[in-house]
Amino acid sequence: MAVADYQTEPRPAEIANGEVNVNDFSIIVATPNGSGSQTANNTIIRACFNMGIPVTGKNLFPSNIKGLPTWYSIRLSKDGYQARRFTKEVLVAMNPATFGEDITTIAPGGICLYPDDSRMELPRNDITYYPMPVKELVKQSGVGADLRDYIANMVYVGVLAHLLGIEVAEIEAAITRHFKGKTKPIQINMGVVNAAVAWAQSNLNTPCPFRVERMDSTNGMIMLDGNSAGALGAIFGGVTVAAWYPITPSTSLIDALNEYLPQLRKDADTGAPTYAVIQAEDELAALGMVIGAGWAGARAMTATSGPGISLMSEFAGLSYFAEVPAVVWDVMRMGPSTGMPTRVSQGDLTAAYFLSHGDTHHICLLPGSLKECFEFGHAAFDLAERLQTIVFVLSDLDLGMNQWISEQFDYPEQPLDRGKVLDADALSNLESWGRYRDVDGDGIPYRTLPGTQSNKAAYFTRGSGHNADGRYTERSDEWVDNLDRLARKFDTARTIVPKPIETTQADAKIGLISYGSNDPAVVEAMDRLSEQNVNSGYLRVRALPFTAEVEAFIHKYERIYVIENNYNGQMAQLLRMDYPALATRIVSLANCDGLPLTARWITESVLEQEQ
Repeated sequence: MAVADYQTEPRPAEIANGEVNVNDFSIIVATPNGSGSQTANNTIIRACFNMGIPVTGKNLFPSNIKGLPTWYSIRLSKDGYQARRFTKEVLVAMNPATFGEDITTIAPGGICLYPDDSRMELPRNDITYYPMPVKELVKQSGVGADLRDYIANMVYVGVLAHLLGIEVAEIEAAITRHFKGKTKPIQINMGVVNAAVAWAQSNLNTPCPFRVERMDSTNGMIMLDGNSAGALGAIFGGVTVAAWYPITPSTSLIDALNEYLPQLRKDADTGAPTYAVIQAEDELAALGMVIGAGWAGARAMTATSGPGISLMSEFAGLSYFAEVPAVVWDVMRMGPSTGMPTRVSQGDLTAAYFLSHGDTHHICLLPGSLKECFEFGHAAFDLAERLQTIVFVLSDLDLGMNQWISEQFDYPEQPLDRGKVLDADALSNLESWGRYRDVDGDGIPYRTLPGTQSNKAAYFTRGSGHNADGRYTERSDEWVDNLDRLARKFDTARTIVPKPIETTQADAKIGLISYGSNDPAVVEAMDRLSEQNVNSGYLRVRALPFTAEVEAFIHKYERIYVIENNYNGQMAQLLRMDYPALATRIVSLANCDGLPLTARWITESVLEQEQ
């Protein structure tokens, strides 16, 4: 079968005989950046979520403050799919500058809402147009001229509510939540929404082929972004110090810390904060502060993105070689260099894994959901302290900044794992100890913390050559001994990092490997491939270094497709490097266009290889 013969995702917009598509379509909203559309779009997605409909939102915005085009994609899926969808059925065209291109992306049978004064040509006759009197309704609202451009987006919220059947009560609940109960902005926004609904009821009589209806698929679930989930996880993991420098798309993770820490981390008696959040002068200084705090015994972290990772290289090597715990959240974006700061990529995989000069290997966690952002948010500290090293959590812009639905998070029941820390009592029972001795054969030495009341506790922390007792050395044998021990520690890490998750369809003939925010697209693609009699096994890698389960999975299949959102196929490269005898089985499917992967692209890519 030729790829062109197969539509790799349903095309529900191609509707005949008056059929109505319910809870299975995508909306794309096109606006100029800085026009206040985020409030309107979040209102729509939250209202649909409150109606029990599985829904996700993708914000595609430029890296300027105001003026350039921005798009917000909302996917409703009665089947619970959360990946970005290639096909769009509903266009809200609020930006004349992009209308000519935007209108070409809508599936036949779709609909287009646009301001009635925009003077845009309507080139297609296979979609339905709905003009909206935006300026007239905003003017009637009585809002001052300074707010009209921002409140105008609530017109399309009201018109969509009428056309699609979004309950106005849920829209009001979403607006109330957004403005945290503040009466005046709620009244202003709902005034425009209600006026738009009333106008649409009186003037838009053409039946809309898309509708939303109540479901119960989001009962007990939450809607959040990954950066907020990661911040909550860090708090439950005992973070006490966060040092950072602002950079898109990680800034909102620190913003979330600043929102939640005052509520969750304060002295029970005095109410005083038990944490410190410090803005450094740059990313290098931020990681230096984190390593200093980790050396002193604090659970410390920073958050950054690719350019910040580049600046942190020297201190990453210090953490690795001096064996000081630290946690770095890398919310990945498009590179190289400045790249596209507001577009997604998974291009930091090899950079983070090998960061710094010399022979370094770092622990990298790869969350693939909101729940894992929370779980890895606290697990990263346990791993950093147990292994006495830097741990990177590699999220990305799609997972970090966009809205996802999730099961509720589980309270971490396990106590904090501080690793091999010697206190004064333990030291009193030792004749001697060496900071970098491998006593247990796992490569992990014992450490002490500053302030330990024992004359045996002190040692000199250095990033230069040192022997098992922490003393300066340039002896070749002692240098090699230390590198050998660090390699044993890395092998120990393979046994304690999060294991991959495997899903296998019956009669699977091929294997799929992926990670991170690709997961929803891969899961959906498996269903599409199965419809074409191409069943697969799927291994979602959740950490580096690879665990034994990864090699076992590769042995099962003659062809392994490694699916990732970067140009060079970095995960495929790492797999070939670790398993050279299996390298010929590994096929890289890498895409790097600044957008989240779709099930359609994965399906078509696999089918093309399978021909």
